[in-house]
Amino acid sequence: MRIIAGRHRGRRLLAPPGAGTRPTADRVRQALFDMLWHAPWGGRERVEGATVLDAFAGTGALGLEALSRGAARACFLETDRAALAALRANIAACREEARCSVLGADATRPPRAPEPCGLVFLDPPYAEGLMEAALGALAQAGWFSGEALICAEYAAGTAAPPPGFTLLAERAHGAAHLLVLRPAAAG
Repeated sequence: MRIIAGRHRGRRLLAPPGAGTRPTADRVRQALFDMLWHAPWGGRERVEGATVLDAFAGTGALGLEALSRGAARACFLETDRAALAALRANIAACREEARCSVLGADATRPPRAPEPCGLVFLDPPYAEGLMEAALGALAQAGWFSGEALICAEYAAGTAAPPPGFTLLAERAHGAAHLLVLRPAAAG
């Protein structure tokens, strides 16, 4: 697993041993960022300069990819100790400590957001059904800006836009089904 593009292109990322963490595959991350970059509702400005939330961060691949492509800063939420160690090592390997904050927090019971984020990545464990709970809790805690793009990764065949969110795009990539959402109030 590596950073696909930007200033950290080619940087290898550590993943904790075992099956507890399922990093988003390089090809899925590339497809997601291509959508963000080229869609009518997206564009470079949606990534460059963005404040990013990577919830269920695992290795931090999504948030670090965004930083590599010009995001201003990223916050990572993760609870697994092995994943937190890998995440911190990956941030250090990219020398991005100054632009990152890591919270050992559950995305279904998050702390209040220090600031709303314009670009959000949610990649919870597929089998645990955590997506809707996390979306609701993060919205309540102020993590989404009004125009936020929320990139939600589901298991193939299980994705549906949750209430309170507008579906902008969806794509299937092997075992992953990506939905790009916006808070419904934003239209």
